[in-house]
Amino acid sequence: MQGIVLALFICMLLALVTKRFSLPTIPFYILAGLVLGKSGLDLVGADQVSAFLTHLGLIFLLFFMGLEIKPDRIWQNQSAIVSSGLIDLNINALIGFLSAYALGFSLSDSLIIAAAFFISSTAMAVTSLIENRKLLMRESETIVWLMVFEDMVVILILALITPQTGHPGILLAKTITVLLFLYALIRFGKEQIIWILRRDDELPVLLTFSAVLGISALSIYMGIPESFMVIAFGTLLGTIDPVSFEVQSRPFKDVFLVVFFVFFGISVNIVSAGISFVVLIAVSVVAILSKYLSGIAIGKYIHKSSRSGIEIWANTIGRGEFSIVIAALYASDAVSGTIACMVIVTSILGAFVAKYSEKIGEILLRQGRRGVPLRTMKGAGQD
Repeated sequence: MQGIVLALFICMLLALVTKRFSLPTIPFYILAGLVLGKSGLDLVGADQVSAFLTHLGLIFLLFFMGLEIKPDRIWQNQSAIVSSGLIDLNINALIGFLSAYALGFSLSDSLIIAAAFFISSTAMAVTSLIENRKLLMRESETIVWLMVFEDMVVILILALITPQTGHPGILLAKTITVLLFLYALIRFGKEQIIWILRRDDELPVLLTFSAVLGISALSIYMGIPESFMVIAFGTLLGTIDPVSFEVQSRPFKDVFLVVFFVFFGISVNIVSAGISFVVLIAVSVVAILSKYLSGIAIGKYIHKSSRSGIEIWANTIGRGEFSIVIAALYASDAVSGTIACMVIVTSILGAFVAKYSEKIGEILLRQGRRGVPLRTMKGAGQD
């Protein structure tokens, strides 16, 4: 218990500093865990209490993700989402897999690194657009839809790689049955749920907290993918009053997620994993370059402009919450350490690149044009 108190106190100090300088908090929480845990001073270790709180952080993150999914808006903008998303997926997942495999990781480890390579931090991308006052630029909508596509891929990844027991047909039947039960429960209990949410006592908080833990417990009892069911449950509740549920669940998400990230760092042992510093830096550098390539490709395809591509790259460099989720759930010590380093490097660098993207874009485009033959310079103005 003392370890949790120490970790939270240090994270509170880090949050004050990062908010002051508009930096992402997630990499610093992980870094604090690395220093406090097995890779550093070994002052704090994981126990049953921290494991329970870490699990709460994960399921509330997934529930919050489900609340943010709007099926009707996705359907209306499916062309923009799919086109940009497939470019992003093909470039980053392929480069991530080939790079990891070339650096000596196994086939399964390379697939996990490829998934973490592909998934940018939705929280960081949206926050950078808001803090840097870029919501009105034409590329912002593309960035948002890109994050939506990545979130949908995350759902698929979690559903596919979650260890399953029993026959796939039985598993599918149980999942559909529970989903239909939840749909009927929410549809016919809509008025009662709205009545509880509008109260000004403890009932809205109790409803949200118990509902999330209840669906988690039900999923485990039924032997169906917990992560998928929590996301689906959030999406179903989002059809009633997503704002109210977000307000009620945000405090749980924010506090428990801090525990999740810091204890992920505590549990990672980079030293015993035997990963060289060169490999850690190489993966991080390639991760930055792969998002640059996908950003330019998306900018060219959607907006017919390399400058737009640089702006998309600048706001999607940072990997974050779901890269860590995948590493925490399925990765070995070596892969967890590699992904942790990649998240720290890309998210911190991404915060600065997003802030100064216009100046960086001018420099990159100027350097690119220096290598263009004189006869082609007339066509360079479109960028």
